[in-house]
Amino acid sequence: MLRSLARLVRAAPPLPAETVLRRTPTVARLARPFGSLPGLRPIAINDLGADCPYSAEEQAVRCKLASLYRLVDARGWSMGIYNHITARITASDEHFLVNPFGLLYDEVTASNLVRVDLAGAVLDPGSSAAGVNLAGYVLHSAIHETRPDVMCALHVHLPDAIAVSTMQCGLLPITQEALVVHGFAGVSYHDYQGILINSAEKKDIQENLGPKNKVLVLRNHGVVVCGETVEEAYLLLDFFMIACQSQVAMMAAGVDGLAQISSVAFENMLKMKEEAKGVDTKTISEGKALQFGQQDFEACMRKLDRAGLSTGYPYRRPELLDRQ
Repeated sequence: MLRSLARLVRAAPPLPAETVLRRTPTVARLARPFGSLPGLRPIAINDLGADCPYSAEEQAVRCKLASLYRLVDARGWSMGIYNHITARITASDEHFLVNPFGLLYDEVTASNLVRVDLAGAVLDPGSSAAGVNLAGYVLHSAIHETRPDVMCALHVHLPDAIAVSTMQCGLLPITQEALVVHGFAGVSYHDYQGILINSAEKKDIQENLGPKNKVLVLRNHGVVVCGETVEEAYLLLDFFMIACQSQVAMMAAGVDGLAQISSVAFENMLKMKEEAKGVDTKTISEGKALQFGQQDFEACMRKLDRAGLSTGYPYRRPELLDRQ
């Protein structure tokens, strides 16, 4: 497989220099400052009062999902009022939470998330009563309907992701980040059929995503990344975006002398998936395994809390927050 992908890379013509955009470093975390507009008032993420009608479990999911919206916005991955992230309350739940259509990501809170069922009925409009984006419902209901293992689905339109989605070769396993995505998530592709508002397209989405893959590249459109947890979905998107940015930069620079990753390295990544169930999930000092994405997401939640956004996140390592 790697040999055939390498041939595709060598055959790809370099982009004209004038089309190459200046990009921020791909390793940057939370690069945009919070409150970058003068006098901008931060909106608390956890705005659930003591008398809110939700169970403790739903409150936790609402806070975590709303925090993910803020994190995506802080990373520069949002697109105004568009795109969407959803989360189930439980694995057996046929309802999911989604952002109210019309709010910016930095306005999403635990209380204004909308709860809908797989048929599209709004079960709880949240505190904003803004409604739900139809395209968001079609895409996410298709995934949650057929994949009970997916607790969170995250859809974005980002230039580098869109660029890779238009390439016939798709996401190439030529960087460590790309190997993580291929090895730990699996990548599928769905051909563009227009703005995603036709329920008839749901069947194609389900078939193309398949029973195990967690990344669905939407051709000429963007990507949807799935996770068994909110934390996993975030980290997989992070790896996917770094892989896309690297691939676009490589294509722009030309591909002569490109170092290929060996089949042995790819097999080692697959073995790591089975043995460790994650990347860097064990701390040497404690020998304690954490869920995939847990440490990275918690670190980001600490930053949001230090910015005064009140995530309500249930830290597994609260002692790290206390030391800040």
